[in-house]
Amino acid sequence: MLKLLIVCALAAISAADIPEEEDVLVLKKSNFEEALKTYPNILVEFYAPWCGHCKALAPEYAKAAGMLKAESTDIRLAKVDATEESELAQEFGVRGYPTIKFFKGGEKENPKEYSAGRQADDIVNWLKKRTGPAATTLSDDVESEDAKVFIKTAEAVDDIPFGIVSNDAVFSKFEVAKDGVVLFKKFDEGRNTFDGEISKENLLNFIKANQLPLVIEFTEQTAPKIFGGEIKSHILMFVPKTATDFQEKMDQFKKASEGFKGKILFIFIDSDVADNQRILEFFGLKKEECPAIRLITLEEEMTKYKPENSEITAENIITFCTDFTEGKLKPHLMSQDIPEDWDKNPVKVLVGKNFEEVAFDPAKNVFVEFYAPWCGHCKQLAPIWDQLGEKFKDKANIVVAKMDSTVNEIEAVKVHSFPTLKFFPAGDDRKVIDYNGERTLDGFTKFLESGGKEGGAPAGDEDEESTLEIKQIEHHNRTN
Repeated sequence: MLKLLIVCALAAISAADIPEEEDVLVLKKSNFEEALKTYPNILVEFYAPWCGHCKALAPEYAKAAGMLKAESTDIRLAKVDATEESELAQEFGVRGYPTIKFFKGGEKENPKEYSAGRQADDIVNWLKKRTGPAATTLSDDVESEDAKVFIKTAEAVDDIPFGIVSNDAVFSKFEVAKDGVVLFKKFDEGRNTFDGEISKENLLNFIKANQLPLVIEFTEQTAPKIFGGEIKSHILMFVPKTATDFQEKMDQFKKASEGFKGKILFIFIDSDVADNQRILEFFGLKKEECPAIRLITLEEEMTKYKPENSEITAENIITFCTDFTEGKLKPHLMSQDIPEDWDKNPVKVLVGKNFEEVAFDPAKNVFVEFYAPWCGHCKQLAPIWDQLGEKFKDKANIVVAKMDSTVNEIEAVKVHSFPTLKFFPAGDDRKVIDYNGERTLDGFTKFLESGGKEGGAPAGDEDEESTLEIKQIEHHNRTN
């Protein structure tokens, strides 16, 4: 007993050395490992003081910390200023803010990425599911096969509390006539009753189809549920909440959603919100073009679709979604108009509308830079690319070109990083070669003079630098 008391006392002293702000532990490299040893279950937010998303999360994060501390649980919330503690941020792969990770049992290796919402209740529920029994037992009947399957299902779902009950009064109160599974929720119809054969797969599909509202608003809080869910086909309605016909549009959108539950996620985005402007830009939309409808699949290759009829009615939306599910739609590819002076300078300007004609000209060898205006690497490359254009401007069979891939999309090339450099050699076989050599005038020159052999590779091979750039793009998207 004396030994136990001494160990507990030492733990208390160590815990007291870790400062707190609003019940949130403040961690640094110097006390990080001690915190993991002291608290067996700890959620850590890596943040930047200037990050708007971090500022929005702060009050809810502190509220969750207070709720857990008041319950005297062994779960604590902590935070790390990643701009000050860069070594910790690098160690745990922090690429954007906030990044939230869950550490269990004092182990630093392989922390669990937090994947639920950003309200205090979401945080608390997620942590309790991670640290306690998967399903709260309200009865003694947990040995039946159905109960075992139910508990296994609960272990696979992070953000929904599960319970097992056999009390007659509870059955009566909730008007449940027989054994079964009921999902209770605070939106739409209020509850859903499972009526299939009880298996983990069937229960997960039932939850997937019913856990979100028929129509969900895109916000910082709902984004994790939207992008972290199983449904990867999303239809988006861009509409200002201040519009006089907002509710009418919402009614039509919701009516259309009823037939696609579990297949397509219906999302509306307030087009007046400043933080949503980048989403509009991603779809090639301007505020004055809203309300508008778009559909996107978030598989390995993101594909966008645009309805032929822009009028927002339930009938039109149902037709659009039905055509999508039946594979009848062609992807919507953005394109700027062809500039009048696109070929006046040594570096030719390509857009979606003239790409095919120029890049796949069988008489020309075409070297194209796919860039983003905000990309730092692209800005560094720009003067070298201009020099290359100048050097080959008098070569009739060589074209040096560039295309802004943030506002132009083409079927033949999927751009995953910036800058992406591709060579389209002369001929009728529509061959594409990736450039993987040095980004210097000399490197580019040797590549072109060798017909795409020196420094080239068949399209599709990713090198280490491209992978790094993908991470930089993700970081840019999350921190701006």
